Amino acid sequence: MAASFCHLHVHTEFSLLDGACRIEQMAPIARRMDMPAVAMTDHGNMFGAVAFCAAMKAEGVKPIIGYEAYMTPGSRRDRTYGGGNQILHHLTLLAGNQTGFNNLLKLASLAYVEGLYYKPRVDWELLADCAEGLICLSGCLKGRLNDLILAGAPAEAEKWIGELRDLFGPENLYVELQDHGLADQRRCMPEALQLARRLDLPVVATNDAHYLQAEDHSWHDVLLCINTHSTLNDPGRFRMESDQLYFKSPEEMAHLFREQPDALSNTLRIAEMCEVELDDGLKFPAFHQEGVEDNAAFLRRQAERGLCGRYGELTEEMRERLDYELGVIEQMGYVDYMLITWDFVRFAREEGIPVGMRGSGSSSLVAHALGLTDVNPMDYGLIFSRFLDPERREQPDIDIDLCENRREEVINYVRERYGAESTAQIITFGTLQARNCVRDVGRVLDVPLEKVDRLAKMIPMGPKVTLDDALQRAPEVLQLAEQDEEVKRILGYARRMEGLPRHASTHAAGVVIADRPLWELVPLFKSGDGLVMTQWAMDDLDRMGMLKLDFLGLRTLTIIERALRLIAER
Repeated sequence: MAASFCHLHVHTEFSLLDGACRIEQMAPIARRMDMPAVAMTDHGNMFGAVAFCAAMKAEGVKPIIGYEAYMTPGSRRDRTYGGGNQILHHLTLLAGNQTGFNNLLKLASLAYVEGLYYKPRVDWELLADCAEGLICLSGCLKGRLNDLILAGAPAEAEKWIGELRDLFGPENLYVELQDHGLADQRRCMPEALQLARRLDLPVVATNDAHYLQAEDHSWHDVLLCINTHSTLNDPGRFRMESDQLYFKSPEEMAHLFREQPDALSNTLRIAEMCEVELDDGLKFPAFHQEGVEDNAAFLRRQAERGLCGRYGELTEEMRERLDYELGVIEQMGYVDYMLITWDFVRFAREEGIPVGMRGSGSSSLVAHALGLTDVNPMDYGLIFSRFLDPERREQPDIDIDLCENRREEVINYVRERYGAESTAQIITFGTLQARNCVRDVGRVLDVPLEKVDRLAKMIPMGPKVTLDDALQRAPEVLQLAEQDEEVKRILGYARRMEGLPRHASTHAAGVVIADRPLWELVPLFKSGDGLVMTQWAMDDLDRMGMLKLDFLGLRTLTIIERALRLIAER
């Protein structure tokens, strides 16, 4: 069957507690529907971009990286718009080429770093600065165009769309049409079509997909209640007014927009225009030290000096092992990684900060020679290939343990050494886990707390225990569900949303370092307390060739250091 439509407005699970199109499930569905491409356009973030691209490519579907911006009418730096009931308008942006992707990284980063106020906000200044290479769709019902049409301000609506045309160019601006059966959308569409004709702009049909199948609407409604801390019985709660926000088939969309066939074909036109490849090559910063011109030679000197300092002289066996390891490190491009790690461990030791190393790095003689570990791998038959193997495309893994109370000193040293804009901590995502998911759903359904608590406690403990595991390992849960409709309903909803990301937080140890401002390589996130992190999690950064280090604050080292100090004092 010839392709006739592709989705360009999709909210994955990374539109936290709002979008529920699971990336791993969406990709094969798109392939079965013969869609040549699909775009992800999460609310104000690019959290899922790396996983999305990998999943779509695995199914032979072109991934289009997009972003639904929160546009503020004022400056992104002020703290007026976006709080409470202040209106932020939505705008759909797609990366058309590599320049557009780089601009999207910058826009998504600065929306958080400079514009965060309730939401990560984009203003006209930032949009204009990052417009090159982007394809702009005028937005959903919450976009400014439709808002002005509904407000009875056609002249302002035309002025707004004209400004967007001047910014993006007529070939990269599309008037976005949606029809989820809502009266307001059907009021807007005739005027939007007239406006597009007057300004000679193309139109494009999208479906504001928040979940994958039509029957997912009911549990998605429960998810929204979890997000807004409300219940299904709350008459004033936030809800989607339509049950049509699912990943519709091309046939459904063709029927819906049968009177605007160009709006459907333009989805394919946009898909053909978008050509972006994620660069997964190594992006490690270079190690710099005054007087050092050849880092590989410097690493060899430091390693030889370290071993001679420990053992007096190098045996033939030790020399052979050292040569082999240094050769692999240089061949795989990890010379700077080893020197950067050596540098901040040296700093910690000089400052009297208790520090240690664990993980597969203990199988490296070079790590031992640099003083990262006191373990000589040759004494214990430890194999270097556990740490680095030329046939295995994996980054080296050196886990550095630091005194819990002084960990921040080492992170600050790295931040000052490589620049605050080039250093950030790493995001991680908390998910809806089995027990807590049951408690959340029970609250939303107004089920008595005692019953919900009893059900939650019947689910086995454990970080990877799922509700399906619980039904197998605790048959009394299944028995209770068969006897009690409320329990059955709780489990039914909870199983559908279990595992979805629910919030962003800071990785316990991870720090990423680059040789340029990070927003040129990865999107950045800022937490409510002002901490800047990457929007991509640890595994995604690994896939993208970023230098990530583990600085783990260890209470044990703090206790040992304190004990030694007390012994010395007394």
